[in-house]
Amino acid sequence: MPDVNVVGAGPNGLAAAAIMARAGLSVEVFEAAGSIGGGTRTTELMQPGHFHDVCSAVHPMALASPFFRAFELARRVDLVTPELSFASPLDGGRAALAYRSLDRTAFELGKDGAAYRHLMAPLVARTADIMDFTQDQLLRIPRNPLAAGIFGARTAEQGSFLWNLRFREDKAPALLSGVAAHAISHQPSLAASGAGLMLGALGHAGGWPIPVGGSAAIAAALAQDIRDHGGLIHTDFPVDRLTDLPPARASLLNVSPRGFAGMAGGALPHRYRSSLESFRYGNGSCKVDFILSGPVPWQAAGLADAGTVHVGGTREELARSENAVTAGRHPDRPYVLVAQPSRFDATRAPAGRHTLWTYCHVPAGSTKDMTEAVTAQLERFAPGFRDLIVDSNTVTAAELSRYNRNYIGGDFSVGTMDLRGLIQRPVVSPVPWRTPLPGVYLCSSATPPGPGVTGMPGMHAATYALKDMFGMGLPALGLGLP
Repeated sequence: MPDVNVVGAGPNGLAAAAIMARAGLSVEVFEAAGSIGGGTRTTELMQPGHFHDVCSAVHPMALASPFFRAFELARRVDLVTPELSFASPLDGGRAALAYRSLDRTAFELGKDGAAYRHLMAPLVARTADIMDFTQDQLLRIPRNPLAAGIFGARTAEQGSFLWNLRFREDKAPALLSGVAAHAISHQPSLAASGAGLMLGALGHAGGWPIPVGGSAAIAAALAQDIRDHGGLIHTDFPVDRLTDLPPARASLLNVSPRGFAGMAGGALPHRYRSSLESFRYGNGSCKVDFILSGPVPWQAAGLADAGTVHVGGTREELARSENAVTAGRHPDRPYVLVAQPSRFDATRAPAGRHTLWTYCHVPAGSTKDMTEAVTAQLERFAPGFRDLIVDSNTVTAAELSRYNRNYIGGDFSVGTMDLRGLIQRPVVSPVPWRTPLPGVYLCSSATPPGPGVTGMPGMHAATYALKDMFGMGLPALGLGLP
């Protein structure tokens, strides 16, 4: 009989399991799929020798998350960090480029360079404090109120009608809106601007790393640590009811609120169950992967060197696309998030070939195949792109929800990313990871700090489980090397 059950072998479940195992407890992990990883899986999706990340591909949080810093992920996984973190192409062969160097970025932004530097420099200088503030939950006093205040003021500016006030040209606004659109939210909005400013600051402070061999390397490192400390991992083991699990003193669940309500049956108090059942899920994504016979023929100089490209045009075009999705429509010219891992990692494809990772946003539950719209947007900024396509694979939002039980309607954020959604994850509570059932904790992205490969929901849930059920504190997580 284990001390601890963990349901779901995505990064948050694996993080929770690693912490509990390192505390000297017996741990068993139960994963419904045939392989571990959740949002960090890598597979030969179409042809042998061509490796595609099934969900996440680039990891801004990998070097900045408090959990992964303590876990020393950079020592366990080979990470390639492009000098050019992200970019936004514009018509006419132009592009806005965000380098790790803030000074170089500002210089190339021309007239708006000084304004962009003034916006971002205080955030870049305080990324550790901002991560501390944003990677917990909002219902607490931040340890560094000054950093929180600076971040909050800039979030309010870029999340309101004031967002263009400091800019005169189109490059800097496109750069900011491109990264803000990761939030799958109305633009301008506080949730989108907060996410964008945090990710943008990380792009300048440390960069956006790409794991060599694919995102599965992150899951593999976590799994190895769990096994090294005596933990067991079971795959092809769906858990539909809590009674499917062996008896244990604590159970940590990397599941959606809807999933937890189903697993608990009638054991939950009515008010808590009502909160789970009324939890709001966000819009979805349609993912399109490509095998190419060459690198993307970007028209604008520099884009080939970007690990991530936010395709969609000007700030106004990006907002129009994202707001159409918010209104329940499929945009004709969607925002397309593009990752180019094979440009930096030769293990992803045979010589002369490239793998390209893309997705666009769509209304929740969409069954529409967006391959043509995605291809057209890429062709717009990379003439000749169509001629390089060897193969492609599309996963609609509806299919994404079948791939992962947590992705309701294709929402891989596991919850609407607006102000209410940031506070109510999944309930308004000073300890939202703790449930009314003794020894049962939630550790999915439906709990703070929300989406992203951070391991932080797992770390928070494990912290309270150790304290409540075992009277223990967090164990050391690093490799212990000099």
